[in-house]
Amino acid sequence: HVPASSLRAHASVMAFVDLQNASLTYGGQEDGLLALQDVSLEIQRGECIAVVGPSGCGKSSLLKLVSGLHPASAGSVVVDGSLVTKPLKIVGMAFQNPVLLPWRSTLRNVLLPLEVVEPHRRQFRSKRKEFEAQVEALLKIVGLEGFGSKYPWQLSGGMQQRASLCRALIHEPELMLLDEPFAALDAFTREELWDVLQGLWLERQFTVILVTHDLREAVYLADKVYVVSNRPGRFVHKETIDLPRPRTLESTYNPEFVEYAHKLREYIVQVRQT
Repeated sequence: HVPASSLRAHASVMAFVDLQNASLTYGGQEDGLLALQDVSLEIQRGECIAVVGPSGCGKSSLLKLVSGLHPASAGSVVVDGSLVTKPLKIVGMAFQNPVLLPWRSTLRNVLLPLEVVEPHRRQFRSKRKEFEAQVEALLKIVGLEGFGSKYPWQLSGGMQQRASLCRALIHEPELMLLDEPFAALDAFTREELWDVLQGLWLERQFTVILVTHDLREAVYLADKVYVVSNRPGRFVHKETIDLPRPRTLESTYNPEFVEYAHKLREYIVQVRQT
């Protein structure tokens, strides 16, 4: 018989992302803003999880903790077996706004991480042609074949977000942090990009933390969905999404899919009322 505490400890060691009683305060401990409180989270390598909750509850702060952009005020944050004390190199990030550099073509925007992230940076000059070929191949996968020479102002919002996903993935990060990446898009484009992201994830099996307000998006993309309370944020519910993959847009109308979305909505309503 193995004690439950030992099993939990073993799970913690094995988790790719492991937060234990982590808190995040902006400003001083005495008069600062407590954004996250006592958050514990374990994500296995290759999992895709979604985080949902009301505005201002600390969802984006969770990404700052995991990426090392902001140190934990209490507790611990461990990624790939190492305590996070500084920004991680194994992370790719995409945000609500694509933030493409207007003076660079689509190809050169996507190349950017290879110019600045080691070990690619020191190889950039000698391998530039190879890197450019990798960018073109990735652009083709997301439906941007032939648009490498175009500038951001020549692309639609959905095309810019596809380019942003490519930029986040080009250096083959082990961990993808997505902060409402499709929120600013129309419903049809958003659903198209769900399929794009799911296809890339199924092919490459990177680990994903997706922050979203869209419950259908969360159910469509995630293995597990975590509901966050009002600030200071803490997890109040975890829902395991037991639906087959690849998921299709037609499946979003199935009773099982709709039931997951409704259940999550009920938890969000409860959170807002507290």
